Amino acid sequence: MGFRHCLKKEVFWGCIVLVAVLFLSSGCENLMQDMYDQAKYEPFEKSELFPQGQSARPLMDNTVVHASGGFASSSSGRVGIKKVDISGVNIPFPVTLKILQRGQERYNIYCTPCHGLVGDGDGMVVRRGFPRPPSYHSERLRNVPDGHFYNVMTWGFGRMLSYADRIEPQDRWAIVAYIRALQLSQHTRLADVPKNVRQSLESG
Repeated sequence: MGFRHCLKKEVFWGCIVLVAVLFLSSGCENLMQDMYDQAKYEPFEKSELFPQGQSARPLMDNTVVHASGGFASSSSGRVGIKKVDISGVNIPFPVTLKILQRGQERYNIYCTPCHGLVGDGDGMVVRRGFPRPPSYHSERLRNVPDGHFYNVMTWGFGRMLSYADRIEPQDRWAIVAYIRALQLSQHTRLADVPKNVRQSLESG
């Protein structure tokens, strides 16, 4: 009987404490006032800083509006920019080891989930049921100009959405250079290998 009495007492006081905590915490809703009172102008609010009291300011010259009135997937992250087809253009700068390393890094981040590490279209999401993209090692894609890959990253193609809002133009070209390196890795002729490297391959 004593044990039951003590247990009931503990439950009773536990309920009292819980109710008190809930009651007190209900008054804490507005403790973080910074989230409620943000340093911003409300719609049509007057400004003492600008002429005519206008708080809504026009965009500065040369401002590029990102997905205004739409989604990045449908506007490539940009609005009011004319689509330019550069599919016939080649990489517009010399390809260095640094460019290839940058391209590899960006490729591994953005491209491998679908295209795979070697560009054969066997990425992780494909293994989980997503439609397989074409292999970079197909004859068709080995023969397209560099600008084709740049265009696809910029505007999207088929099931692939645009990556223009995620990959900078310079990095897109770096990825193109790395794709070309992947293609060479699977289709290089022995005659294309430097002589000193070829000798080591043949001897070992």
